[in-house]
Amino acid sequence: MGTGATRSLERVAAAMGQLESAPIEFETTCDVTNGGVLLALPALLAEGLLRFTSQLYQLPKGFYGIESIFLLLALMALARVPSLEQLRYQFPGEWGKLLGLDRIPEVRTMRAKVKLLSKDMGLAMRWNAELAKEWIARQNATELYFYCDGHVRVYHGDQTELPRHYVARERLCLHATTDYWVNAMDGQPFFYVNKEVDPGLIATLKDDVIPWLEANVAKTPEQQQRLAADARVHWFTMVFDREGYSPGLFEELGKKRIAILTYHKFPKADWGSEEFASHQVQLSGGETVTMKLAERGSRLSNDLWVREIRKLNDGGHQTSILTTNFQAPMTTLAVSMFARWSQENFFRYMREHFSLDRLIDYETEVIPDTVLVVNPSWRQLDSQIRSKAGKRHRLTAQFGALTLSEDPTDAQVQRFQQRKGTLQEEIAAMGLEIDKLKQQRKETKHHIPVKSLPEQDRFTRLSTERKHFIDTVKMVAYRAESTMASILRQHLARGGEDARALLRQAFQTDADITPNLETNTLTVRLHYLTQPAHNRAIELLLAELNETKTVFPGTKLTLIYKLGSI
Repeated sequence: MGTGATRSLERVAAAMGQLESAPIEFETTCDVTNGGVLLALPALLAEGLLRFTSQLYQLPKGFYGIESIFLLLALMALARVPSLEQLRYQFPGEWGKLLGLDRIPEVRTMRAKVKLLSKDMGLAMRWNAELAKEWIARQNATELYFYCDGHVRVYHGDQTELPRHYVARERLCLHATTDYWVNAMDGQPFFYVNKEVDPGLIATLKDDVIPWLEANVAKTPEQQQRLAADARVHWFTMVFDREGYSPGLFEELGKKRIAILTYHKFPKADWGSEEFASHQVQLSGGETVTMKLAERGSRLSNDLWVREIRKLNDGGHQTSILTTNFQAPMTTLAVSMFARWSQENFFRYMREHFSLDRLIDYETEVIPDTVLVVNPSWRQLDSQIRSKAGKRHRLTAQFGALTLSEDPTDAQVQRFQQRKGTLQEEIAAMGLEIDKLKQQRKETKHHIPVKSLPEQDRFTRLSTERKHFIDTVKMVAYRAESTMASILRQHLARGGEDARALLRQAFQTDADITPNLETNTLTVRLHYLTQPAHNRAIELLLAELNETKTVFPGTKLTLIYKLGSI
């Protein structure tokens, strides 16, 4: 039955199909490894980890219930167990004590459970959508800002030849797939869409992100009245980087009453320094800084009128921002634009601590025939044009560098003229070749459907359902950790990443677990941490967690958190 298995009769009943799921039963235990991760349970439940499981997911009868599986996956993420495979190196009995079971499933069983939960294509996206609607509705800000950016997920395997993407963090073009994430101003994730063939940010905004937001972001009655009364009032604001710069897109979103906030891709001459004024602004993290800002109206290439805001830094560089948000103050918009780095920090943190780029399985799927990809013939012609244009540039440089001495001989003049003439002929011939190739490229389709690719150029995509399912669990875990970190920051001399570091330490600290069936309580006593200051901060956090009066799923036991060994 496996190491640590003690519920023999229940396991036999489950093997015979006579057990819906094993009952959750806790025993008094001391020094449970990673017991501190149970501190995250109130936050996980508040973020909706189990809210939609019964509606969307189900498992056949067996020893491990669906709630136990979801809890285990979330607690693994918070305890920094990077993958299901790493469960081989964890103590199954110790983890079982955290869930009210004798032991957790072995890796093979967990893989089977996750495969069953991911058998219906699109179900993980539905679950993510239900959670995202709740998370968006919880935003307390008077105005909604949605940040959209692509995250390139590199693939080093050999199951398929994925298209190459430029990976900025590695400065290389590598086989990869792109996920476009939508986050809040503070970096909290809402949802993402996967693109096995990256159409670019503009196309993804038009075809995927904006339609999703239109369908799922509710308008309050007050907002509906303001939208009807004033044509310049917007619904919400989309924030993205220069990759999404498109006056046509800005105009299209404006018709849908969606404002944009982005960097100017083609700023004109610098403004005079006398136009800039110093403003005290509060960043999304709470820090107050001084910014030198100025604003003008600006007309884009399609005659769209927008606000242009510029920030002047100490070195004299001016950063230009464009927006169609005509209600928010200049300072608010500047802070909102520069808060885009919160999303970059989210990607970095998720890669380092939640294994965002890790493969969940090694399966591949057929790409839908309607997906458009770059035509290999067009790519070959484009490559030839670039190569020959580079050669012509070098020949032109040689032509310009040819000079004569102040007092040349007749032989030197003759060689000079011959060399000049030869270079001119080569440059002219190269120009004709380039023009011919450009005409061929113009007559060749840039994009074609996947089904039209030659057999040697066809590829499949990485399986998406299980990846999206696990990533949604990680989103819930990240948001839960963020909620706890925001509480801890109030009690630490140094906030910021110190709060998250302290939580990581607490999650991996041992704890004592004591159930009391008479009072229906489950006491989790976290062992002392390494510093008195950290202990004081954790005690204040535990006091707030106790106020939630969270009941452990599948039981009637209310969680009580304490600090110190028995």
